[in-house]
Amino acid sequence: MRRIYAVLAWIVAGGVVVQAASIAFALGGIAHFVQEGGVIDKALVESRQAVFTGELGFPIHGIVGGMVIPAAALLLLILSFFVKYQRTHLRGARLWAGVVFALVALQATLGYSIADMPYLGLIHGANALAVLVAAIHAALRTRPTAAARVARLASPNAVTT
Repeated sequence: MRRIYAVLAWIVAGGVVVQAASIAFALGGIAHFVQEGGVIDKALVESRQAVFTGELGFPIHGIVGGMVIPAAALLLLILSFFVKYQRTHLRGARLWAGVVFALVALQATLGYSIADMPYLGLIHGANALAVLVAAIHAALRTRPTAAARVARLASPNAVTT
């Protein structure tokens, strides 16, 4: 269970990286399209037949941010109630899974609200970094501490090779 918890946390963190890369790809494609004389207007957007290089970045950003990351964060939160580490609950597993889930929920809310209030994009970008840090912290908390590794090696039941 501990490994699944860590994998889910890493999926959330990796999803944030994919999000940043895909939106940068899309906006870079738009910038190039406009510099080459292309025009982006309501008709182009509604036709869903854009012809610039980075157009694939938008659906990737939407799918990963709207489905993959929230699903992984929800599974992380559910799993945090069952994860154990050496006969005791992993310290802080529920707390950090809850933090990750709350930040992801805020991120999704901000993402869907940007069209109505563009300034929320500033918070959306900063919150993405918070999601990344919280997910990495949750994943790294599953590793045993140095004291636990020493105690395990010093135990009489330890197997050495």
